[in-house]
Amino acid sequence: MKTIDYYNNQAEQFIAATLSVDMEDLYQPFLDNLPNNAHILDLGCGSGRDTLAFKNKGYTVEAMDYSKALVEQAITFTGVQVRHESFYELSEVNQYDGVWACASLLHCDRNRLPDVLKRILNALRRGGVCYMSFKYGSTDRKKDGRSFTDLNEVQSKDLLEQFSNAEILKQWVTVDRRPDRDEEWLNILWKKYA
Repeated sequence: MKTIDYYNNQAEQFIAATLSVDMEDLYQPFLDNLPNNAHILDLGCGSGRDTLAFKNKGYTVEAMDYSKALVEQAITFTGVQVRHESFYELSEVNQYDGVWACASLLHCDRNRLPDVLKRILNALRRGGVCYMSFKYGSTDRKKDGRSFTDLNEVQSKDLLEQFSNAEILKQWVTVDRRPDRDEEWLNILWKKYA
């Protein structure tokens, strides 16, 4: 089974497990670095939880996800026309003030991460900010039919060093908010040079 099959077949369960998670203190460092009228891309939006939160805060939000089942649910939930598209296909240039990639790039093949990050940086306006989160670790693994690319601080630094047009604003580790989880997450905030 491929990762995409998991999300298409388990969409209801995934949404039920993640929709009500309080993300406010993860939003804050990201939103603090955006202009008031920011244009945000929710890259790998899942249920649309964060898309709706940003929309309700008054931001212009676009969203995309590669799971057809999740896209349909997110459109209904948010009222936003979510695109059915992979992060491997991101092609906008100088379009967004912020890219929010919460728990989505962890499904990117490690050897393709630099290309996807380049696409994100291209999609950002100068001075734009990207938030991304990975399960904390250093391995590539499969679990419950999904592929994961875990990341630690050293690997994050190695990625950043491949780009001359970005700097790290903040990097911190958090514990999963879901009641049945105790996994750690690496949260990363990058800024594209102005």
